[in-house]
Amino acid sequence: MEFEDITYEKKDGIARVTINRPKVLNAFRSKTLDELAFAFDDAGNDAGVGVVVLSGAGEKAFCAGGDISEMGELSPSAGRKFLGKCVKASTAIRNCSKPVIAMVRGYCMGGGHEIHLMCDLTIAGESAQFGQTGPTVGSVPIWGGTQMLPRVVGEKKAREIIFLCKRYSARQAEEMGLVNKVVPDDKLEEETMAWCKRILEMSPQALSVAKVSLNFESDLLYASFVHGAEMLRLVYGTEEIKEGMSAFLQKRKPDFGKFRK
Repeated sequence: MEFEDITYEKKDGIARVTINRPKVLNAFRSKTLDELAFAFDDAGNDAGVGVVVLSGAGEKAFCAGGDISEMGELSPSAGRKFLGKCVKASTAIRNCSKPVIAMVRGYCMGGGHEIHLMCDLTIAGESAQFGQTGPTVGSVPIWGGTQMLPRVVGEKKAREIIFLCKRYSARQAEEMGLVNKVVPDDKLEEETMAWCKRILEMSPQALSVAKVSLNFESDLLYASFVHGAEMLRLVYGTEEIKEGMSAFLQKRKPDFGKFRK
């Protein structure tokens, strides 16, 4: 497969997957999701790969979420296809038989934040910022936010993150258990490679079994992803989400108050 939105390389037992859209802060579109699904399926099936690192190109962002220029034009029918690609990509990450490390610097927001939740481990640079953004643009984080986040940070904190859409620093994320470790940005690559080297010392079959077992409870939430996607796709094309998406693109505060009258 020829890649346009990601880079994918394998060397010395480590697969590197990088979202390569730095001009839009590595926001993902349909093509990005297709390429991510392919790469993670390939890495999972390659016996020579022992660990996968997911990152974003450039210094500003891991992934800022879904590309609003595409999402803002989605209809319910097109939304079903788009959200289906989201579920396919996240399933590929979750079902990858190798540990997946999210290496995060800069923005890790919205759908990008949900992507890091799908990964087994997260190492963050001090520049990293975390948070959900869905309700600020009329959308909902049903792609892991409402499912995985409560299991990582607790029910109350998850509701705060989703309902208030605040940004959290790397250190705050570490304190709430949202990331495994925070290091200076110039040490992020070094630290991530050290974790990869340690993982490569382990029994690959033992790690694979451990990952499947660790995923057992959250795998039961698959129906929630499907149901959430079906509900969210009905939101696409409504005046409320159009207001949220338009406000984002116009860099203004959305007027959701008019929908409460």
